[in-house]
Amino acid sequence: VGLHNRGFWRPKPFLDTARFTLSFNSRHRKNHQDSQALWKHEAVQKYLEALSKEYQQVSHLLSADSLNDFEQRTLRRRCADLSPIAAAFQEIKEAEREVQELEAMCTELDSRDEKQLLQLALEEKEGLDKKMNVSCRKLFQLLVPKEKYDRSPVILEVTAGRTTGGDICQQFTKEMFEMYQSYADYKHWTFDIVNYTPAEIGGLHHAAAHISGENVYRHLKYEGGTHRVQRIPETGMSSRMQRIHTGTMSVIVLPQSEEVDVKVDPKDLRMDTFRARGAGGQHVNKTDSAVRIVHLPTGLAVECQQERSQQINKEIALRTLRAKLYQQIIEKQLSQEQSARKLQLGTRAQSERIRTYNFTQDRVTDHRISYDARNIKEILSGKEALDKLINRLLEFAEIEAITQYLENLQALEGG
Repeated sequence: VGLHNRGFWRPKPFLDTARFTLSFNSRHRKNHQDSQALWKHEAVQKYLEALSKEYQQVSHLLSADSLNDFEQRTLRRRCADLSPIAAAFQEIKEAEREVQELEAMCTELDSRDEKQLLQLALEEKEGLDKKMNVSCRKLFQLLVPKEKYDRSPVILEVTAGRTTGGDICQQFTKEMFEMYQSYADYKHWTFDIVNYTPAEIGGLHHAAAHISGENVYRHLKYEGGTHRVQRIPETGMSSRMQRIHTGTMSVIVLPQSEEVDVKVDPKDLRMDTFRARGAGGQHVNKTDSAVRIVHLPTGLAVECQQERSQQINKEIALRTLRAKLYQQIIEKQLSQEQSARKLQLGTRAQSERIRTYNFTQDRVTDHRISYDARNIKEILSGKEALDKLINRLLEFAEIEAITQYLENLQALEGG
C-alpha cells in the first residue's frame, strides 16, 4: 500500500501496448524516419524525463530503513528496470549538448573562414550524430515490450506461386530458401530441412526448415508474406525477346513455443506414407519413408521426407503440425488484441505483397517501410545486406510501437 501511494507500484511494462506488428498505412512514417527524429518528440521527452525522475526517487527510497522486505524487493526490481533507461537518457542528453556546442563552434569558425578547423568540427559532429542515433535505438529497444515469442525457434516454409509462362516462381523460391539457409549460417543458427519438394526444371515447389538459435523469431517474424520477383527468364522465347515476367512466392514463419505443448489426439490424425522425391541418397524412391500427416478437425496437412527413417520423419512432421496448430492459437489471440485498431498482420498475411525483387533494375523494395536496397545478389547471399534490411524493419517496428504509445497517451490526455 505504501508503494502504491507513492506512485511506484507498476506491474505492467513501460509501454502498455498490445503485441505490435508493422502497420503498412502509418501516417507517422514521414515524421519518424529514424530513432533520433522520434527522440525529439515532446511527448517522448516528457515520458523519459518522468522515468528518469522516478529512477532517482526509487534509488533514494531504497536507502530508507523503514521499508519492509516486500517493499524493498519491489523497489529493487523497479530500480533494475529503470536504471538502463535512465543511463541511456542521460547519455543521449549529454551527446545532444555536445552537438549543440559543436554547432555553435561551426557557426563561429565559418564566420572566421577557418576552413580546416571547420572541417574537423563537422566530422566530429557527424560522428556524434551517428552515436546519438545508435543510442536512441538502444533506448527505444529498452522501452518497447519484448514479444514472448522473440527467442523462439521457428518453422520456416516457402511455397512457389503461379505465373503464366516459365518457371521463374520455382527458381525464385529455391533462391529464397537458399537465402534463408545462408542467413541462418551467417547468424550462427541451426538450419534443419524437414521437407523439400523440387520442381522439374531445377526450381523448388515447396520446402520447410526448422531454425533454432538466438532470437530467431525476432529476426524472421517480418519475413512472412508474399515476395514478388520481376526478371527476364534465362531460357525460352521470353529470354530472347527480353520480356520481363512477374511471379511470386510465399514465406510462412511459425514460432515454436518451448513452454506450450499443443495436445494432439491420435484419433484426429490420418497418416499416409509415400516414397520420397528429389535428392536424398539411395533410399529415395525405394522405400515408403516419407510421411504425410493430416489433422482431420482443421484440415491442416504436413509432410516430411528428409530422413531415411519413417519414424523420424513422423516425429518431425508431428512437431511441424503442433507448430501450425500453435500458430492458429497465436493468430486468434492477436486478432482479439488488435481488433480495435484493425492492424494488418504483416508477418502473416500471405496475400500482402511485402517485398519486390526487381532483377532488371537490380533493386529490392520493401513496401512496408518504403525502403530500396541495391545489389540483389548481395541480398540473396543471405549475409550482411539482408541483415541490414531486416534490422531496418525491426527499427521501424520499434519506432511505430513508440508512436502507437504516444497516440494512446495523447488520446487519454485529450479525454
